[in-house]
Amino acid sequence: MAHVSVKNTREIGLMKESCRIVAEVLALVGSRIAPGVRTGDLDTIAEDYIRSRGGEPAFKGYGHDRRNLFPGTLCVSIDDEVVHGIPGGGKIEEGQVVSVDVGVKKNGYYGDGARTFPVGRVSEEKTRLLRVTEQALLEGIARARAGNHLHDVSAAVQRCVEAAGFSVVRDLVGHGIGKNLHEDPAVPNYGEPGTGVVLKEGMALAIEPMVNAGTHRVTVGEDGWTVRTADGKPSAHFEHTIVVTTGEADILTR
Repeated sequence: MAHVSVKNTREIGLMKESCRIVAEVLALVGSRIAPGVRTGDLDTIAEDYIRSRGGEPAFKGYGHDRRNLFPGTLCVSIDDEVVHGIPGGGKIEEGQVVSVDVGVKKNGYYGDGARTFPVGRVSEEKTRLLRVTEQALLEGIARARAGNHLHDVSAAVQRCVEAAGFSVVRDLVGHGIGKNLHEDPAVPNYGEPGTGVVLKEGMALAIEPMVNAGTHRVTVGEDGWTVRTADGKPSAHFEHTIVVTTGEADILTR
């Protein structure tokens, strides 16, 4: 059974600071997304901003294989890229959807969040995909309250996504967060209500639906990081870091 840490008021206060920077970075990067912009330039903007606020990029240098640590501050994933896209020389194009995921460490505590942005005018399918993914995140968060089970959150996400005819990625999950970027418990985006750990006040979770327009199956690219949909259809990703309370969850990255 996973040991899930409960955060005290001081720890939640420190996490709020990291999460505020995450929210600011997503707003800043989102305002710069436009046709012709290089993903590497977005990455530079994000890193400079995080450091100017006394934080550190949580993803830079992250990884389990020392020979292939993640090189960016942001994960920038375009269209059929689900997550973990590496920013670089590629340019954003009209009609694409761009998922931006960012983690920040400050004062020893982490924040993590993601949004998917449309570039100019996008197809109806992509517009609906973004709307449903964000809605699924909010429906999952609504179940994240003390006394509920973890998979009540998972089931709410899955129900929202599948009712719209889309699919949730099963190979990647949300996670606990705090002194480490990834802590127990794993937070899948599918599951049976009434199962999983019982949520307690003070648990901090990064809830992050990754939703594909087509099949839930994914592949990992040759770079060892970039996850793509197996069928080449678009994907969307929204994430908030939240703290469980007895009432509505406290969304730290709002």
